[in-house]
Amino acid sequence: MNSELLKKLTEEYGPSGNEEKIRQFIQNEIKDYVDEIKIDKMGNLMAIKKGNGKRVMLASHMDEIGVIITGITDNGFLKFSNIGGVSPYISLGQRIIFSDKTIGVIGMEHLDDMKKLKLEKMYIDIGAKSKEEALKKVNIGDVASFYSSFTTLGDFITSKALDDRIGCFITIETIKNLKDSPNELYFVFTVQEELGLRGAKTAAFSVDPDLAIAIDVTSTGDTPHAKHMAVKLGNGPAVKIKDKSLLSHPAVKKLMIDTAKENQIPYQLEVLEFGGTDSGAIHLTRSGVPSGVLSIPCRYVHSPSEMISKEDVENSITLLTKILEKNI
Repeated sequence: MNSELLKKLTEEYGPSGNEEKIRQFIQNEIKDYVDEIKIDKMGNLMAIKKGNGKRVMLASHMDEIGVIITGITDNGFLKFSNIGGVSPYISLGQRIIFSDKTIGVIGMEHLDDMKKLKLEKMYIDIGAKSKEEALKKVNIGDVASFYSSFTTLGDFITSKALDDRIGCFITIETIKNLKDSPNELYFVFTVQEELGLRGAKTAAFSVDPDLAIAIDVTSTGDTPHAKHMAVKLGNGPAVKIKDKSLLSHPAVKKLMIDTAKENQIPYQLEVLEFGGTDSGAIHLTRSGVPSGVLSIPCRYVHSPSEMISKEDVENSITLLTKILEKNI
């Protein structure tokens, strides 16, 4: 597994609506392995491998959660709101980083009851002593992402932005591994998924695929006293059955399961009672698109320390490659 590539992907800056840097990085990584590259008006990156068969769309989102500055106090502290699903409890005490590498620490006002903690009761400390000094580094509307190191823990990896840079990584490695496919393949790296699947909606309208698969993370039920969920790290990629945005198309679900069985690739079945992926928007495009999701088990989703299994990632690349080699 190319851990160095994954490290670079996760560490690159790219909160929703600010995907320019991560898009350029991915484009440089795949340009020699595809027939054509397009960037649409929304900022989605589309890499095309031409073929004469069905038009297949693979979607993985480039964006990550973050925070946006809403105000600056007289003594130089930054008030902020969320970009995507940011928990105040997980954020407290964490570091964030802006596009120009300015770093801040998230703190909170004094509260007698921690149950009342909300983002509006929190602030970012960038070491400024006044509003004037803070304005030299940060302004209203500036956006930051979490700042944490990429770390290997045995077979596991922990980092910020594995949601969904791990999907981007799997897609990139699949592009490199894929020698031949009878299908016309559209590998789409989407924008603004964390804000409501926005990039996938416009990209799917443009591509008009015959079939679509999103590659994204999913939660697990394998930590102490976790909410019940039949997905574990290390047990293989998960074939999504349902989430809040999608009931997977039976044909796509069968394609993924049959391919896994044919190639002795371990897999799990996933029923997610909350959340959604790009396929939630794709399957409703135009007259409808048969869609499914290849889900990567991930602990601590939407935190600075998301965690995945290397083995699950390697099996995901193999499974996706085998699927795309088929005459769908």
